[in-house]
Amino acid sequence: MKTILVPTDFSPHSENALRAAASIAKKKNAQIMVVHMIGLESGLLTSNTDLPTEASVFYVKLAEKRFSELLDQVYLKDIQVKSMVKKYRNFSEINTLAAELETDLIVMSSHGASGIEELFLGSNTEKVIRTSEIPVLVIKQFVADFDIDLGVFASDFSSEAVSVYIEAKQFFDLFQATMKTVYVNIPGRNFKTSSEIDKLLYDFFEEAGYENPSEAVSQVSIVSDKTVEQGVLAYSDLIDSDVIVVPTHGRRGLSHLLRGSISEDVANHSHKPVLTMKL
Repeated sequence: MKTILVPTDFSPHSENALRAAASIAKKKNAQIMVVHMIGLESGLLTSNTDLPTEASVFYVKLAEKRFSELLDQVYLKDIQVKSMVKKYRNFSEINTLAAELETDLIVMSSHGASGIEELFLGSNTEKVIRTSEIPVLVIKQFVADFDIDLGVFASDFSSEAVSVYIEAKQFFDLFQATMKTVYVNIPGRNFKTSSEIDKLLYDFFEEAGYENPSEAVSQVSIVSDKTVEQGVLAYSDLIDSDVIVVPTHGRRGLSHLLRGSISEDVANHSHKPVLTMKL
């Protein structure tokens, strides 16, 4: 892990993410790139001119001042920290920026959304999860020293999740942490019998390269619950995990509205840190 990207709006919530990123950077000798993305009126961001407007200059100068205050923290001592201000039109540009910077991890804060806001808008963090091609670590609370001893990898164990599983194992190995795996069986059309689950898991671990898939299958906890989200959160609380890792399809538009996103639901409602990884 070499570069960690931390978007900030200078709120206490976003500072929680920066503090967690600092813990990771110190442990893994990584640098931090802190970015503030200014959303200006579209009229101020016309494509036919590169000249800064009075409004954009004002907001950039204000952000630079707030950066000087934000980055003057004891927990950032001895860490290579860079900052930048970007003007954006949509949240997919964070993914573009992360690719340009060769970012290994995005760390963001979230205080969750609820009700009508959650249904129609979602949080900024959810929009980043939806568009990001690299792992996004969502921090929900104040973390004095972020570390991982025990974590949960939750999945439907489909073939497309194999690469994410391998990536998740590498993430846990980076922290020398134990990774617990969980499959949530829910009622309805997605319900599976015990034999169906066993076959699903065996095929998954065989594709993942295990010489003895049955041994890996025996390590998976099978949880029954009303929803996948509830099952994942309940299991995480039961074993007192430090982080939850979930794959995400990154669905958008009508597909997202109709099918939803388990990863976004878990990230939005969990009180623990959640790491999402793109399928």
